[in-house]
Amino acid sequence: MGERERAVEDVVNAWRGRRVFLTGHTGFKGGWLALWLARRGTLVRGYALDPPTEPNLFTLARVGSVAEDVRGDILDRPALEAAMREFAPEVVFHLAAQPLVRRSYADPLGTWMTNAMGTAYVLEAVRKTPSVRAVVCVTTDKCYENHEWERPYRERDALGGHDPYSSSKACAEIISAAFRRSFFAPDRPGAGHVALATARAGNVIGGGDWSEDRLIPDLIRGFHTGAPVIIRRPEAIRPWQHVLEPLYGYLLLAEHLLAGDTACETAFNFGPAEEDAWTVERVADFLVRAWGDGAAWVRDADAGAHEAGILRLDASWAREKLEWHPRLGIEEALRWTADWYRAWQRCGQKSTDLQQESYAQMAAYENWSHE
Repeated sequence: MGERERAVEDVVNAWRGRRVFLTGHTGFKGGWLALWLARRGTLVRGYALDPPTEPNLFTLARVGSVAEDVRGDILDRPALEAAMREFAPEVVFHLAAQPLVRRSYADPLGTWMTNAMGTAYVLEAVRKTPSVRAVVCVTTDKCYENHEWERPYRERDALGGHDPYSSSKACAEIISAAFRRSFFAPDRPGAGHVALATARAGNVIGGGDWSEDRLIPDLIRGFHTGAPVIIRRPEAIRPWQHVLEPLYGYLLLAEHLLAGDTACETAFNFGPAEEDAWTVERVADFLVRAWGDGAAWVRDADAGAHEAGILRLDASWAREKLEWHPRLGIEEALRWTADWYRAWQRCGQKSTDLQQESYAQMAAYENWSHE
Protein backbone atom coordinates (compact mmCIF):
# COMPACT_ATOMS: atom_id res chain seq x y z
CA MET A 1 0.00 0.00 0.00
CA GLY A 2 1.40 3.40 -1.01
CA GLU A 3 1.52 6.51 1.20
CA ARG A 4 -1.51 8.04 -0.50
CA GLU A 5 -3.58 4.87 0.05
CA ARG A 6 -2.47 4.77 3.70
CA ALA A 7 -3.61 8.38 4.09
CA VAL A 8 -7.09 7.44 2.87
CA GLU A 9 -7.06 4.46 5.24
CA ASP A 10 -6.22 6.76 8.17
CA VAL A 11 -9.27 8.89 7.41
CA VAL A 12 -11.47 5.79 7.33
CA ASN A 13 -10.00 4.30 10.51
CA ALA A 14 -11.04 7.33 12.56
CA TRP A 15 -14.65 6.12 12.32
CA ARG A 16 -14.33 2.35 12.00
CA GLY A 17 -16.31 0.58 14.71
CA ARG A 18 -17.79 3.74 16.25
CA ARG A 19 -21.49 3.75 17.09
CA VAL A 20 -23.36 6.73 15.63
CA PHE A 21 -27.00 7.71 16.13
CA LEU A 22 -28.14 9.79 13.15
CA THR A 23 -31.47 11.60 13.03
CA GLY A 24 -32.80 12.40 9.57
CA HIS A 25 -31.11 9.55 7.68
CA THR A 26 -34.02 9.29 5.22
CA GLY A 27 -33.45 12.86 4.03
CA PHE A 28 -31.02 14.24 1.46
CA LYS A 29 -28.08 15.27 3.66
CA GLY A 30 -28.76 12.54 6.21
CA GLY A 31 -28.72 9.89 3.49
CA TRP A 32 -25.35 11.07 2.16
CA LEU A 33 -23.93 11.13 5.71
CA ALA A 34 -25.23 7.64 6.53
CA LEU A 35 -23.63 6.25 3.39
CA TRP A 36 -20.32 7.97 4.05
CA LEU A 37 -20.16 6.78 7.67
CA ALA A 38 -21.03 3.22 6.63
CA ARG A 39 -18.24 3.27 4.04
CA ARG A 40 -15.88 4.16 6.89
CA GLY A 41 -16.94 1.11 8.90
CA THR A 42 -19.19 3.00 11.32
CA LEU A 43 -22.16 1.30 13.00
CA VAL A 44 -25.04 3.66 12.21
CA ARG A 45 -28.56 3.69 13.58
CA GLY A 46 -30.80 6.11 11.72
CA TYR A 47 -33.95 7.54 13.27
CA ALA A 48 -36.36 9.46 11.02
CA LEU A 49 -39.75 9.68 9.38
CA ASP A 50 -40.36 8.08 6.00
CA PRO A 51 -38.46 9.62 3.06
CA PRO A 52 -40.05 13.00 2.31
CA THR A 53 -40.15 12.70 -1.50
CA GLU A 54 -40.56 10.19 -4.31
CA PRO A 55 -38.04 9.47 -5.74
CA ASN A 56 -35.56 9.84 -2.89
CA LEU A 57 -31.90 9.16 -2.13
CA PHE A 58 -32.68 6.78 0.75
CA THR A 59 -34.36 4.28 -1.57
CA LEU A 60 -32.18 4.76 -4.65
CA ALA A 61 -28.88 4.50 -2.77
CA ARG A 62 -30.19 1.70 -0.51
CA VAL A 63 -29.25 3.57 2.66
CA GLY A 64 -31.27 1.07 4.69
CA SER A 65 -28.90 -1.71 3.63
CA VAL A 66 -25.89 -0.07 5.31
CA ALA A 67 -27.51 1.70 8.27
CA GLU A 68 -30.00 0.41 10.81
CA ASP A 69 -33.29 1.99 9.81
CA VAL A 70 -35.61 3.04 12.65
CA ARG A 71 -38.71 5.01 11.66
CA GLY A 72 -39.93 7.50 14.20
CA ASP A 73 -40.71 11.14 14.92
CA ILE A 74 -38.21 13.15 16.99
CA LEU A 75 -41.29 14.65 18.69
CA ASP A 76 -42.15 11.17 20.02
CA ARG A 77 -40.01 11.44 23.14
CA PRO A 78 -40.46 7.91 24.53
CA ALA A 79 -39.67 6.28 21.17
CA LEU A 80 -36.70 8.58 20.52
CA GLU A 81 -35.22 8.06 23.98
CA ALA A 82 -35.67 4.31 23.81
CA ALA A 83 -34.09 4.08 20.34
CA MET A 84 -31.06 6.09 21.40
CA ARG A 85 -30.55 4.51 24.81
CA GLU A 86 -30.88 0.94 23.51
CA PHE A 87 -28.32 1.56 20.74
CA ALA A 88 -25.84 3.20 23.16
CA PRO A 89 -24.11 5.47 20.63
CA GLU A 90 -20.85 7.30 21.17
CA VAL A 91 -21.73 10.11 18.73
CA VAL A 92 -25.04 11.74 17.75
CA PHE A 93 -25.54 13.69 14.53
CA HIS A 94 -28.86 15.57 14.60
CA LEU A 95 -30.05 16.38 11.07
CA ALA A 96 -33.80 15.69 11.28
CA ALA A 97 -35.72 18.88 10.48
CA GLN A 98 -38.40 20.63 8.50
CA PRO A 99 -35.87 22.12 6.04
CA LEU A 100 -37.88 24.36 3.71
CA VAL A 101 -38.49 28.11 4.02
CA ARG A 102 -41.68 28.22 1.96
CA ARG A 103 -43.21 25.22 3.71
CA SER A 104 -42.61 26.99 7.02
CA TYR A 105 -45.03 29.72 5.94
CA ALA A 106 -47.70 27.07 5.32
CA ASP A 107 -46.99 25.20 8.56
CA PRO A 108 -45.29 27.55 11.01
CA LEU A 109 -46.28 25.68 14.17
CA GLY A 110 -45.15 22.35 12.78
CA THR A 111 -41.85 23.94 11.75
CA TRP A 112 -41.20 25.41 15.18
CA MET A 113 -42.17 22.17 16.89
CA THR A 114 -39.91 20.00 14.72
CA ASN A 115 -36.89 22.30 14.52
CA ALA A 116 -36.94 23.87 17.99
CA MET A 117 -38.65 21.38 20.31
CA GLY A 118 -37.38 18.46 18.23
CA THR A 119 -33.82 19.62 18.96
CA ALA A 120 -34.67 19.88 22.66
CA TYR A 121 -36.07 16.33 22.62
CA VAL A 122 -32.95 14.97 20.91
CA LEU A 123 -30.68 16.66 23.44
CA GLU A 124 -32.84 15.45 26.32
CA ALA A 125 -32.50 11.92 24.93
CA VAL A 126 -28.72 12.47 24.87
CA ARG A 127 -28.87 13.56 28.51
CA LYS A 128 -30.50 10.21 29.34
CA THR A 129 -28.00 8.16 27.31
CA PRO A 130 -24.72 7.79 29.26
CA SER A 131 -22.77 6.37 26.31
CA VAL A 132 -22.89 9.61 24.27
CA ARG A 133 -19.63 11.56 24.22
CA ALA A 134 -20.17 14.00 21.33
CA VAL A 135 -23.10 15.66 19.55
CA VAL A 136 -23.22 17.71 16.35
CA CYS A 137 -26.51 19.55 15.84
CA VAL A 138 -26.94 20.77 12.28
CA THR A 139 -28.84 24.03 11.83
CA THR A 140 -28.50 26.43 8.87
CA ASP A 141 -26.87 29.56 7.49
CA LYS A 142 -30.31 31.18 7.74
CA CYS A 143 -30.22 31.26 11.56
CA TYR A 144 -28.68 34.76 11.52
CA GLU A 145 -30.58 38.01 11.83
CA ASN A 146 -30.25 38.92 8.17
CA HIS A 147 -29.49 42.59 7.47
CA GLU A 148 -28.79 42.01 3.76
CA TRP A 149 -25.13 42.78 4.42
CA GLU A 150 -22.52 42.32 1.73
CA ARG A 151 -20.09 40.94 4.30
CA PRO A 152 -20.36 37.27 5.30
CA TYR A 153 -21.98 36.33 8.60
CA ARG A 154 -19.73 35.18 11.44
CA GLU A 155 -20.57 32.83 14.29
CA ARG A 156 -20.80 35.67 16.80
CA ASP A 157 -23.33 37.66 14.77
CA ALA A 158 -26.83 37.94 16.20
CA LEU A 159 -29.29 35.10 15.65
CA GLY A 160 -32.75 35.81 14.32
CA GLY A 161 -34.91 34.95 11.36
CA HIS A 162 -37.62 36.70 9.35
CA ASP A 163 -39.54 33.53 8.46
CA PRO A 164 -40.65 30.60 10.66
CA TYR A 165 -37.97 28.27 9.28
CA SER A 166 -35.07 30.65 9.93
CA SER A 167 -36.30 31.60 13.37
CA SER A 168 -36.87 27.94 14.29
CA LYS A 169 -33.23 27.21 13.48
CA ALA A 170 -32.10 30.19 15.55
CA CYS A 171 -34.15 28.67 18.38
CA ALA A 172 -32.35 25.34 17.85
CA GLU A 173 -29.03 27.16 18.25
CA ILE A 174 -30.17 28.82 21.50
CA ILE A 175 -31.54 25.53 22.85
CA SER A 176 -28.27 23.77 22.04
CA ALA A 177 -26.27 26.47 23.82
CA ALA A 178 -28.52 26.17 26.88
CA PHE A 179 -28.08 22.38 27.04
CA ARG A 180 -24.33 22.81 26.67
CA ARG A 181 -24.11 25.23 29.59
CA SER A 182 -26.79 23.72 31.82
CA PHE A 183 -26.25 19.98 31.45
CA PHE A 184 -23.14 19.09 29.41
CA ALA A 185 -20.45 21.45 30.70
CA PRO A 186 -17.27 19.64 31.82
CA ASP A 187 -17.09 21.59 35.10
CA ARG A 188 -20.70 20.96 36.16
CA PRO A 189 -20.71 18.80 39.33
CA GLY A 190 -22.44 15.44 39.05
CA ALA A 191 -23.07 15.70 35.31
CA GLY A 192 -21.54 13.64 32.54
CA HIS A 193 -19.66 15.79 30.06
CA VAL A 194 -21.03 15.68 26.52
CA ALA A 195 -19.15 17.71 23.91
CA LEU A 196 -21.80 19.57 21.90
CA ALA A 197 -21.32 21.73 18.80
CA THR A 198 -23.64 23.22 16.20
CA ALA A 199 -22.99 23.40 12.46
CA ARG A 200 -24.37 26.10 10.17
CA ALA A 201 -24.02 25.11 6.53
CA GLY A 202 -24.63 27.12 3.39
CA ASN A 203 -26.95 26.16 0.54
CA VAL A 204 -26.18 22.49 -0.05
CA ILE A 205 -26.44 20.92 -3.50
CA GLY A 206 -25.81 17.44 -4.85
CA GLY A 207 -27.42 14.39 -6.38
CA GLY A 208 -30.46 12.80 -4.79
CA ASP A 209 -32.33 15.92 -3.65
CA TRP A 210 -35.93 16.09 -4.85
CA SER A 211 -37.23 18.59 -2.27
CA GLU A 212 -39.94 21.02 -3.25
CA ASP A 213 -39.14 24.71 -3.77
CA ARG A 214 -35.37 24.23 -3.99
CA LEU A 215 -33.46 25.53 -6.97
CA ILE A 216 -31.52 22.42 -8.07
CA PRO A 217 -34.40 19.91 -7.67
CA ASP A 218 -36.76 22.33 -9.44
CA LEU A 219 -34.30 22.66 -12.32
CA ILE A 220 -33.76 18.90 -12.61
CA ARG A 221 -37.51 18.24 -12.66
CA GLY A 222 -37.90 20.79 -15.43
CA PHE A 223 -34.97 19.39 -17.41
CA HIS A 224 -36.56 15.93 -17.27
CA THR A 225 -39.92 17.16 -18.57
CA GLY A 226 -38.46 19.55 -21.14
CA ALA A 227 -40.47 22.50 -19.80
CA PRO A 228 -38.82 25.84 -18.91
CA VAL A 229 -38.25 26.03 -15.16
CA ILE A 230 -39.95 28.91 -13.35
CA ILE A 231 -37.49 30.50 -10.92
CA ARG A 232 -38.24 33.05 -8.22
CA ARG A 233 -35.72 35.68 -7.08
CA PRO A 234 -32.97 35.01 -9.67
CA GLU A 235 -30.96 37.93 -8.30
CA ALA A 236 -30.68 36.38 -4.79
CA ILE A 237 -27.14 35.48 -3.67
CA ARG A 238 -26.47 32.23 -1.78
CA PRO A 239 -23.38 30.37 -0.45
CA TRP A 240 -23.64 27.26 -2.66
CA GLN A 241 -21.61 24.15 -1.83
CA HIS A 242 -21.64 20.43 -2.64
CA VAL A 243 -23.19 18.25 0.07
CA LEU A 244 -19.89 16.46 0.73
CA GLU A 245 -18.22 19.71 1.81
CA PRO A 246 -20.19 20.36 5.02
CA LEU A 247 -20.51 16.63 5.75
CA TYR A 248 -16.73 16.37 5.86
CA GLY A 249 -16.77 19.37 8.18
CA TYR A 250 -19.28 17.66 10.49
CA LEU A 251 -17.03 14.60 10.69
CA LEU A 252 -13.94 16.68 11.45
CA LEU A 253 -15.88 18.59 14.08
CA ALA A 254 -17.04 15.38 15.76
CA GLU A 255 -13.47 14.04 15.73
CA HIS A 256 -12.27 17.16 17.55
CA LEU A 257 -15.06 16.82 20.10
CA LEU A 258 -14.19 13.17 20.71
CA ALA A 259 -10.54 14.13 21.15
CA GLY A 260 -11.48 16.47 24.02
CA ASP A 261 -10.97 19.76 22.19
CA THR A 262 -13.27 21.92 24.33
CA ALA A 263 -12.65 24.97 22.11
CA CYS A 264 -14.78 23.21 19.49
CA GLU A 265 -17.85 23.08 21.76
CA THR A 266 -19.44 26.01 19.97
CA ALA A 267 -20.97 27.00 16.63
CA PHE A 268 -19.22 26.56 13.27
CA ASN A 269 -20.02 27.96 9.84
CA PHE A 270 -19.37 25.71 6.85
CA GLY A 271 -19.55 27.68 3.63
CA PRO A 272 -17.83 28.08 0.26
CA ALA A 273 -15.14 30.49 -0.79
CA GLU A 274 -16.44 34.04 -1.11
CA GLU A 275 -16.25 33.95 -4.91
CA ASP A 276 -18.56 30.90 -4.95
CA ALA A 277 -21.49 32.83 -3.47
CA TRP A 278 -23.37 33.08 -6.77
CA THR A 279 -26.73 34.49 -7.73
CA VAL A 280 -29.58 32.06 -8.38
CA GLU A 281 -29.56 33.22 -12.02
CA ARG A 282 -25.88 32.39 -12.48
CA VAL A 283 -26.34 28.90 -11.00
CA ALA A 284 -29.36 28.26 -13.21
CA ASP A 285 -27.55 29.47 -16.34
CA PHE A 286 -24.56 27.24 -15.60
CA LEU A 287 -26.73 24.14 -15.11
CA VAL A 288 -28.73 24.90 -18.26
CA ARG A 289 -25.50 24.98 -20.28
CA ALA A 290 -24.14 21.86 -18.56
CA TRP A 291 -27.36 19.92 -19.13
CA GLY A 292 -28.09 20.93 -22.73
CA ASP A 293 -31.01 19.17 -24.48
CA GLY A 294 -33.02 22.39 -24.66
CA ALA A 295 -32.96 23.06 -20.90
CA ALA A 296 -34.24 26.53 -20.03
CA TRP A 297 -35.62 28.68 -17.23
CA VAL A 298 -37.86 31.76 -16.92
CA ARG A 299 -38.42 34.28 -14.14
CA ASP A 300 -41.42 33.81 -11.85
CA ALA A 301 -43.54 36.97 -11.92
CA ASP A 302 -44.62 36.23 -8.32
CA ALA A 303 -41.59 36.12 -6.00
CA GLY A 304 -43.80 34.81 -3.19
CA ALA A 305 -43.16 35.22 0.53
CA HIS A 306 -40.11 37.02 1.88
CA GLU A 307 -36.73 35.34 1.52
CA ALA A 308 -33.28 36.80 2.12
CA GLY A 309 -31.74 38.56 -0.87
CA ILE A 310 -28.07 38.26 0.14
CA LEU A 311 -26.57 35.55 2.30
CA ARG A 312 -22.88 34.78 2.70
CA LEU A 313 -20.98 32.83 5.37
CA ASP A 314 -17.58 33.42 6.92
CA ALA A 315 -16.12 29.95 7.56
CA SER A 316 -12.70 31.14 8.75
CA TRP A 317 -13.22 29.60 12.21
CA ALA A 318 -13.67 26.14 10.67
CA ARG A 319 -10.61 26.74 8.51
CA GLU A 320 -8.50 27.80 11.50
CA LYS A 321 -9.69 25.33 14.11
CA LEU A 322 -10.60 22.24 12.07
CA GLU A 323 -8.31 22.82 9.08
CA TRP A 324 -11.44 22.42 6.97
CA HIS A 325 -11.93 24.21 3.69
CA PRO A 326 -13.98 23.65 0.52
CA ARG A 327 -12.33 21.40 -2.04
CA LEU A 328 -14.91 21.72 -4.82
CA GLY A 329 -15.39 25.11 -6.43
CA ILE A 330 -18.95 26.01 -7.38
CA GLU A 331 -18.49 25.01 -11.03
CA GLU A 332 -17.14 21.57 -10.10
CA ALA A 333 -19.87 21.14 -7.48
CA LEU A 334 -22.51 21.89 -10.12
CA ARG A 335 -20.89 19.46 -12.57
CA TRP A 336 -20.84 16.69 -9.96
CA THR A 337 -24.51 17.40 -9.27
CA ALA A 338 -25.48 17.33 -12.95
CA ASP A 339 -23.44 14.14 -13.48
CA TRP A 340 -25.31 12.41 -10.64
CA TYR A 341 -28.73 13.23 -12.07
CA ARG A 342 -27.62 12.41 -15.61
CA ALA A 343 -26.49 8.95 -14.54
CA TRP A 344 -29.77 8.40 -12.71
CA GLN A 345 -31.84 9.63 -15.68
CA ARG A 346 -30.05 7.55 -18.30
CA CYS A 347 -29.71 4.17 -16.64
CA GLY A 348 -30.79 4.38 -13.03
CA GLN A 349 -27.17 4.40 -11.87
CA LYS A 350 -26.05 6.64 -9.07
CA SER A 351 -22.56 8.06 -8.59
CA THR A 352 -22.94 8.55 -4.82
CA ASP A 353 -20.21 6.05 -3.86
CA LEU A 354 -17.89 7.22 -6.63
CA GLN A 355 -18.22 10.87 -5.65
CA GLN A 356 -17.71 10.09 -1.95
CA GLU A 357 -14.59 8.09 -2.76
CA SER A 358 -13.26 10.84 -5.06
CA TYR A 359 -13.81 13.46 -2.37
CA ALA A 360 -12.20 11.31 0.34
CA GLN A 361 -9.20 10.75 -1.92
CA MET A 362 -8.87 14.51 -2.45
CA ALA A 363 -9.06 15.26 1.26
CA ALA A 364 -6.70 12.48 2.31
CA TYR A 365 -4.13 13.25 -0.39
CA GLU A 366 -4.17 16.94 0.43
CA ASN A 367 -3.68 16.25 4.16
CA TRP A 368 -0.86 13.79 3.39
CA SER A 369 0.89 16.12 0.92
CA HIS A 370 0.93 18.97 3.48
CA GLU A 371 2.56 16.90 6.23
